[in-house]
Amino acid sequence: MTALIDLPADEPAVRAPRSRKGGSLGKYLAVRFILIFPTIFILVTMVFFLMRLTGDPITAALGGRLPPEQLAQRINEAGYDRPLLVQYVEYLGQIATGNFGRTISDNLLISDMLATYGTATLELAVNSLIVALVIGIPFGMLAAYKRDKWQDAISRVLAIAFYATPVFFAGLLLKLVFSSWLGWFPVAGRAGTVTEISMAQLAAPSGIYWLDALRSGNMPAFWDVVEHSVLPAVALGLLTAGIFLRLVRTNVIGTLSKDYVEAGRSRGVGEYRLLSKHAYKPALIPIITVMGLQIALLLGGAVLTETTFEWKGLGFQLAHYLTARDFVAVQGIVALLAVIVAITNFIVDVIAALIDPRVRY
Repeated sequence: MTALIDLPADEPAVRAPRSRKGGSLGKYLAVRFILIFPTIFILVTMVFFLMRLTGDPITAALGGRLPPEQLAQRINEAGYDRPLLVQYVEYLGQIATGNFGRTISDNLLISDMLATYGTATLELAVNSLIVALVIGIPFGMLAAYKRDKWQDAISRVLAIAFYATPVFFAGLLLKLVFSSWLGWFPVAGRAGTVTEISMAQLAAPSGIYWLDALRSGNMPAFWDVVEHSVLPAVALGLLTAGIFLRLVRTNVIGTLSKDYVEAGRSRGVGEYRLLSKHAYKPALIPIITVMGLQIALLLGGAVLTETTFEWKGLGFQLAHYLTARDFVAVQGIVALLAVIVAITNFIVDVIAALIDPRVRY
């Protein structure tokens, strides 16, 4: 008879592994929201100290144009002769209350300047994102559907060309062909003179011209704004369209090789239906995730685009103040762009978490 061997009383029992619970949406969003603040803090801190590497802003902007005694008085009045750490702490306090100070070159309230020109940059970024989606997604789907065929080869070449072409060169080329040679679109500007005047006379303008034109029922102004928006939006949107095209192509090809797609194909489901019903939506999830990162790319490209097309937004003003060495204004613009990028990434994280629960883990 086999003897029974008892385990020691203090020997821990072997437990079955616990099943992993799904991620909490509320906890995930709370963490992502909290991360906004250190992100903005780090970017604002970097900009502050990088700007101070050139010396105090008064000397950088007005040095050589004012007598030494007046220059010293201006520096003392602005507080730039105090220790750098004291200036930094005071600057953070001003930023927290929405006080960005005044520009040195033209003595404008930076908060008013940001409100005036920020909507123009936002309008250009949204228009460019629409162009990127309209071009990138259909061409990416076509490249995946016609994999290793001539349509796929052309789409991949276009993706590389879109991404590799400098924004300013694309803008100049578009102006040359569609404005100078063909005369289809205006050469520069955000709107015609008549439209600019009518937008300024509105009671409560939003600053986004096409929206204000629709709200006021001024359709001639609306179409004038659209005509002026096409070339800048295309020049900036092509950069992101190349990224979207390759991303959609890769993800659709990966989805088409999944088991459930193969099962549908074995049941006689057509390729077009498999593409549109089963492969399309999963391929859009990475697009939504990457879209937040592309906002920063669009805002960076807006500097060159707005300068090329004389589109008077934050990018245009940033180039102007950099030329004038007005680093106080540059600080304010970059700080606002940092806030926009951080908030946009949070919104994208929310959308991605609602669409795909896997990102919550």
